[in-house]
Amino acid sequence: MNNFAFIDLFAGIGGIRIALENVGAKCVFSSEWDKNARQSYSHYFLEYPHGDITKIDAEEIPDHDILTAGFPCQTFSIIGDQKGFVDTRGTLFFDIERILKVKRPKAFLLENVKNLLTHDKGRTFYVIKTSLESLGYQIYYKVLNALDFGLPQKRERLIIVGFLNGLYFEFPTPNLQKPSLKDFLENDNAVNEKYYASEKVVKSVWNRLKHEPFFPSIWHENKSGNISVLPYSCALRAGASYNYLLVNGVRRLTERENLRLQGFPDNYPIVVSNTQIRKQAGNSVPIPMIQAVAENIIDTLKNNKLLSNLHIKVEKNGQLAFL
Repeated sequence: MNNFAFIDLFAGIGGIRIALENVGAKCVFSSEWDKNARQSYSHYFLEYPHGDITKIDAEEIPDHDILTAGFPCQTFSIIGDQKGFVDTRGTLFFDIERILKVKRPKAFLLENVKNLLTHDKGRTFYVIKTSLESLGYQIYYKVLNALDFGLPQKRERLIIVGFLNGLYFEFPTPNLQKPSLKDFLENDNAVNEKYYASEKVVKSVWNRLKHEPFFPSIWHENKSGNISVLPYSCALRAGASYNYLLVNGVRRLTERENLRLQGFPDNYPIVVSNTQIRKQAGNSVPIPMIQAVAENIIDTLKNNKLLSNLHIKVEKNGQLAFL
């Protein structure tokens, strides 16, 4: 265990907080503007997060060692309209920047969609990276997949990590043991009939199959209407159609299954509607993946190894190279 303190910005329903607390860090401040997400968060952590971060003075935020933020990603997403910094949600990154400038934590952990790397031909990420570096942080970044960290969900996310004193950091290695979907799904026979798609939808999906199905599986319908039968879930999305993912080709995910696919424990309370749980899970983070990164951040802060002493540099792609 350790005494590292962290803040939880754009907290959602607390996925990043659970990951950090699982490795012994202590949350000293949280912020989330969505009222339904705040409701879920407060029922699990027994504290209500502060509201809109844009209206909170950085000086009022407690001192901390690690800043964490899964800052809004729809504005950079392929699924969204990719407006980037033109969109108000995109400019919320600069609230992270102003807090880092004032509070000067030892490290930070940021999460976003992988498309952030290539958005606007790389210019958006260049602005973010240079802004963070101008504050004196050594930056590392990598796209990680939840499938590699114990969850049956193909969810690729860009993770950006920074250290104030140029410390040596390595991202966690993938878990070679792949998760089994059956350990995350409920028995079809025990699932309420309200989760089952209509006969018309089921017939349409089955008629578009190009290969023999297998079970258990999650069937994914892409934008072109093609159906893929997979041993894992495609990325959960906050605003997707109710039927874009169908368990065994017949039913939608339950609230608990949505949360499980992001790594939330089964004692996480479900206190909002099915629509809100789908949105909250789709906006959240894969907890085991974030936890693996957080563990490496903690180890890095404890070991205090300087890049300059190890004859290693960070290339433009965020990867390490020996000199």
